[in-house]
Order: sequence, then structure tokens, then C-alpha cells
Amino acid sequence: MPNPHDLYTSPLAARNASPEMLRVWSARHKFSTWRRIWLAIAEAQQACGLDISDAQLAEMRARLDVTDADMDAAAEHERQLRHDVMAHVHAFADAAPAARPIIHLGCTSQDVVCNADLLLLLQAGRLIERKTARAVVALAEFGRRHADLPTLGFTHYQPAQPTTVGRRAVQWAADLDLARGRLEASYRAGAPGAIKLRGLRGATGTQASFLRLFDGDSDRVHELDRRFRERLGADAASAYPWTGQTYPRVVDAFVLADLGAVAAVLHKIATDIRLLSNRKELDEPFGDRQIGSSAMPYKRNPMRCERICGLSRFVVNLVGNAYDTAATQWLERTLDDSSNRRLSLPEAFLALDGALDLMHNVASGLEVHAATVRANLMAELPFMASENLMMEAVTLGRDRQDVHEAIRAHAQAAGLRVKREGKPNDLLDRLRGEPLLQGVDIDRAVDPAAYVGHAPAQVDHFFEAVVDPLRQTRGDELDTLATSEPKV
Repeated sequence: MPNPHDLYTSPLAARNASPEMLRVWSARHKFSTWRRIWLAIAEAQQACGLDISDAQLAEMRARLDVTDADMDAAAEHERQLRHDVMAHVHAFADAAPAARPIIHLGCTSQDVVCNADLLLLLQAGRLIERKTARAVVALAEFGRRHADLPTLGFTHYQPAQPTTVGRRAVQWAADLDLARGRLEASYRAGAPGAIKLRGLRGATGTQASFLRLFDGDSDRVHELDRRFRERLGADAASAYPWTGQTYPRVVDAFVLADLGAVAAVLHKIATDIRLLSNRKELDEPFGDRQIGSSAMPYKRNPMRCERICGLSRFVVNLVGNAYDTAATQWLERTLDDSSNRRLSLPEAFLALDGALDLMHNVASGLEVHAATVRANLMAELPFMASENLMMEAVTLGRDRQDVHEAIRAHAQAAGLRVKREGKPNDLLDRLRGEPLLQGVDIDRAVDPAAYVGHAPAQVDHFFEAVVDPLRQTRGDELDTLATSEPKV
């Protein structure tokens, strides 16, 4: 056997994804799911009158969990057969010899693989949705702690009307919750847009093999399909009624598009934090012995947010790949989807899983440097206060146009002093000496709290409308999610 250190290992497994998500996409879990599907098919066939004994079913049930020996046996079969599904049919038959004659009876490979893939998508998607909800709550809780702290707002990445640190964080949470809502609709059993099973459809979707199995009795074929899905649980309550050999591959595009939406929001949030880190207003968590740069000891790089951006960008770029795959499925099916989907589906979930864990970690430990936040705001606020100062001067009987010109001249001079000489903004001092502004309360006019509008109240409203209902309905699910520091 080659030394593991001489083989490529996916960074998604080694550095990013959680054990829970890795297990969903593990080979053992996939092949154990195949065995559960074969059992459900056999149970349904027995219930519909086929000659399948209780002893055969009991032997299958006893060997549902794939062992290391089973994996080795399947690998040996595949070396000879060059067909992964049939390799595992033989490995299952080796483990449950009494059931050998009826395993995979009437089935095509995709009766097993497609249904298993959809079950994995449901499991992985629900984990992603829960982690998205957890990140929404963490960002909102950070926002509530700083709901009243005024900060400079930006449009076009230029100084704009102030907001608060908390209101900005709640906007992050609100955007993420929009994307979470799409996930919830896809992964909640019974929802109109929820992911369904393929069901038992045969080689080209016509159910011809099952119709032959039941001597042309259509009612028993439909009963078989229903009983099969019932045995797979609530997730399997419905199926796509029209398929070719596979479930419609556009479903994968829907799945990756929703993951891509979450990733896009995470990328935006992490980018905002990186920009604010540069302004020395925010810092992501930083370990006591963490090194920011091998050459520059003073560096405190936002590496977790940088990793979120990198992983999220990877997920976003997989969305187009899913559309390409859906577009190139010839007639009833072509096989070029298989090798592609083995990469794109698990890796999209693994990467987003890692990004969501990182976002929860960052949001739970985000540091705010309030003095710098205020200093940065006050460097710009005098300019924004000019209209209020002008209006107050007019109420004292001054000519509006004269006051406008006086403030304009002072503002331009103060701005040039900042840009050309690198000196602090002295606009307030200039305005205090302006005769046309005598009697105007300049200090009150530049109180940051007067410029943030409904920002603090909007934070409270987000808790009432989104966070509190999430906690009430999903609290136990969110609390049981594992929390950990980033792997590396």
C-alpha cells in the first residue's frame, strides 16, 4: 500500500468540512444506503406478492451496515466486473447468501443509485440548513450587542449616512436568512418544492421491467413503488413522476443554486469583515499563538474570513457546472454526468459546510474596536452634518445661500487639508469660528446617534421576526450542532 503522505488528500476533508458532513458523503454511508434501498425494494416486492421469504429479508437486514471486509470484497468484484453497482450487489450477496437470488430483482442501477443520492442530498441539505440557521442567529446576537453603536455607513465604498454596527450585522443575518429560507423549502418534507425520490422507474423511466415482474398488473407496480418509498421513511413520501433512467438532473442544478446563494451571502459578509478589519474597526477571533505572517510579525490577517471567501467562491462556481450537466443529458440518459457528479455534489456540500462553520466561529468571537469605530465616523460626520447646521442657521434668521457658501468653502478647505496634508479633519473648528453659524449648537448637530434613524429598533425587530421564531422552533436542533475551532 502507498504511504498516505504520498497520495493526494482533498483539503475539503483535511482542512474544512465537519465530521458530520464527511460521514454523509463517505463511501461506507453511501453503500450502506444502497443496501437499505435493496432491502426496501425486496420488502415491497414481498408485500406485493412476489416469492421472497422472511428468512431472506432477515438476512439482508442483518447485513445492512457495510463492514471493511464488505468494502474489500466489493473492490475486488469491481476490479473484475468494472461496474460499481454490480460489485456491491455481489458483495451484499456474499454477506447475505440466502438473499442472493432476489437482490436487485427487476432493477436498473439508477433505481438504487438515484434514490440513494437523493437521500444523501436530503441529509446533507438539512445539515447545511441547520448550520445556516445557526450562523443567522450568531450574527444577529453579535448585532444585538452593538445595536446602538453608531458607525460610518458606506455606499459605493464611499462614506455615507451612518448606521450602527449592530444594524449592519443584522443586515448580514437577514441576507443569510433569505438564502436559508430557500434551503428550508427544498429540504422540508411535504413542502411544494421539496426534493423527492426517483422511485422505481426501471431502465428508461417506463417501469417496463416491474410491469413484466408483475405479469402486466399496473396496480401492483404502482403499489410496489408506493410501498418502497414508505419503507424509506417520511423523506420518501413523494417521487418525481416522470424520469428517464435518472432523476431529472436539473434537480442538481436547483440544489447547487441554493447552495450557491448561501455561499454568495457568506462571501459578502466575510468580505465586509475583511474591509472593516483593514479600517481597524473589527477583528475576527485570533489565537494567542496564532501567526499572521511569516515575515511580518505584527500582522493580524483575517484568515478565517479569507478562507470563507475562498470556499464560497468555489461553491458559487460549481453552480454553472450543474446547469451544464443538466443540459447535456442526451435523450433518456448519458453517463458523462456520473464522474462529474461524484465531484460536484459532495464537494459543494463539503466546502459550504466548512464555510458555515467558519462563519459561526467568526460571528461568535468577532471583536469590535469601539474607539476606532467612533474615530472613523467622526472624521466624516462633520461633512454629513452640514445640511443640519445650515437649516438651524436659517431658523436663526441667516440667509440660506450665504450659509451654504460659507459651509461649502470650509468643507472644501478641510477636505483638502485631510487629503493633501494628511492632517485631521478640522471642519468643526472652522465652523465654530464662522460668524454665520454663531448660536448654532454644533456639538448637538454632530451627535452620531442623531443620524442612525431606526437602526437600533430594526435590530430588535429582526429578533422578533426572525431570531425568536428560529429559537422557538429550531432551538434544540441548533444547540446539538457540534462547535469547534477551524481545523487548521
